[in-house]
Amino acid sequence: MKSTGQPPSLYLQVFCENEELRLPLHTSIVLFLLSYCECKSFRVFLVHKNKSSSSSSESLRSQLPDSLDVCDVQFECLPALVRGCRLPAALDETGGLCRAGLAVLLRHIINTSIEADPSRNDVLALLGFKKTCLKACAEVSKWTRLCEISIPCAVEEHLQNPTDEARQLPLSILTLERRLAEPVKVHNDDKIRRQKLKEQRRSEKSRGDQESASSPGKSRQVSDGLELRTALAKLSVDPVPAAATRENSEIRKVKTTDLPPLEHVFAEGLYFTLTDVVLLPCVHQYLVSLQTRAASALHQLPHLLRWYSRVQEVPGVLRAAKDCGFLLPVPQLPTSSIPGPPSQGVPAILPAQDDSQETTTQLPFVGGPRPTMTKVKENGIEAVFASHPCPSWTLPWDSLPEAINPTEGKMSNIRAIRKMQQLNNLVAMVTELARPGDTIVDFCSGTGHVGIVLAHTLPDCQVILIENKEESLVRAQNRSAELGLKNLGFIQANLDYFTGPFHVGVALHACGVATDMVLEHCIQAGAAFVISPCCYGFIQNAVKFTFPKSKRFQETLTHKEHMILCRFADQTAVQLSPERRLIGKQCMGLVDLDRSWAAETHGYSVQVITMEPESCSPKNNMLVGRPPQRSGREVIAGQLEGATHN
Repeated sequence: MKSTGQPPSLYLQVFCENEELRLPLHTSIVLFLLSYCECKSFRVFLVHKNKSSSSSSESLRSQLPDSLDVCDVQFECLPALVRGCRLPAALDETGGLCRAGLAVLLRHIINTSIEADPSRNDVLALLGFKKTCLKACAEVSKWTRLCEISIPCAVEEHLQNPTDEARQLPLSILTLERRLAEPVKVHNDDKIRRQKLKEQRRSEKSRGDQESASSPGKSRQVSDGLELRTALAKLSVDPVPAAATRENSEIRKVKTTDLPPLEHVFAEGLYFTLTDVVLLPCVHQYLVSLQTRAASALHQLPHLLRWYSRVQEVPGVLRAAKDCGFLLPVPQLPTSSIPGPPSQGVPAILPAQDDSQETTTQLPFVGGPRPTMTKVKENGIEAVFASHPCPSWTLPWDSLPEAINPTEGKMSNIRAIRKMQQLNNLVAMVTELARPGDTIVDFCSGTGHVGIVLAHTLPDCQVILIENKEESLVRAQNRSAELGLKNLGFIQANLDYFTGPFHVGVALHACGVATDMVLEHCIQAGAAFVISPCCYGFIQNAVKFTFPKSKRFQETLTHKEHMILCRFADQTAVQLSPERRLIGKQCMGLVDLDRSWAAETHGYSVQVITMEPESCSPKNNMLVGRPPQRSGREVIAGQLEGATHN
């Protein structure tokens, strides 16, 4: 797509509170990162919803880095793609690709800064090990949800309704405190831990037993120094510790399990990452408020205070904080209150369960699916597959532009044929549901196989592709530009950050709970849907829904029994025996029947349909739903037939 001639834009929210302008925490976090990275690649718009508040942002000038080009804009004047997303958001120079959501936007700012100045190793280090820091979406990663959503929301609520929190601190803050008290696991930590042991023993030897007894805290300070030096060396802003000679035999013989643990310097371990950037404005404002209103509560947060002190030692942090109006630091606890090893000093108020860890484990499975399937059948529940309304319908692949055909990609010919068959099914269903002027959203769009075909086939409809992976979306954007399509928009975001209106939602092989997230979006928007589920074994309870979903299934199956169905629903691969594939297909049908019944409680008419031919995919189910306002109305006459000959 061609550039509009405008630089990429950032859209940041502004609040009007008690007739005064205020920056919400998500906006403050973005501004802090821009200052830390010294990024000048964006034009910044402060978005106002109240017209009386947008006359000037002069009252916020102290919180805005001087180097930024900042303008005011009313919410209703935003570009359509941006208006359909939760802020903060960014729009590229073409005006066709929007990035929305805090974590996605921050990672984009980092990548943009590195492109502008590849020498900024400290900025690159923010992405963390394997460049995955805050990459997992908040719906499936408890750590991302804690940092991106829970802590900012808890602090915002506290700032708007401050109370005496000397006895009860927010759960999210306590969860972070507990996380900071845990030992650290990092790549190559065995080497660092042996170096730590070596320094501890050398320190003890130099002081002697008497000095060691009179000053027990010094050994800890030595080990802290090693970890902080290691952390700062990663940023290439501090001299790298001299290369250590090989440890003596006494150190080498120490078992790994007997080595001293590494302690948190920063939020994710030893290294300063994007997570620390997100947390600093939140924690700073919370500690300032706590210091004023309930200073005694600070003693419940020794590890958080220690982290807060360490973050300020990172070069560039104090400068960026000053640019954004942060008055660092707040008063700290006395040295005697600095925590001991992780097993000591953890406040008893901390929750027993750490919500910051990702949910990666499932309930254990016992036995096969037959007892569960029998139980379902005895309660009058059976998988029902509706007949396909147009099993022989196909797109005119031979006459379509090459950029639309899946064979244009890097997949094998056999896989490309199956992909074309899958697209035939989804496009047929969407074409039956859509009307001229409708907005169609391709969720989890990948490189745009579904959305691009729909945009070409239905030129009177607007098609939006939503995908979390930047590489896939950029490829889709390039394919669209090659085709010259004018009715396509692109959004890089987790599904929760898309809030715009639409009429039809579609998703091809939405993995695990992604299918349920798409269903939820469609139901909230009152939109029809065509969804092909995938990866049933990855289904797990999420923040907004639990399984089973429908009342009838809940009365019949426990969560564990439902998970058994999900697990065996994945056993439909062609290399399995026909009997086993049949069981897998029945399990797929039962899981999707539960989903369809849950949608029908909102007035939807839902069918579970098998793609044609069945061999096009082991995951060949489609959930086709019509909302109440469309169930009784005619679809466009002849549209399906006309699309066949397009």
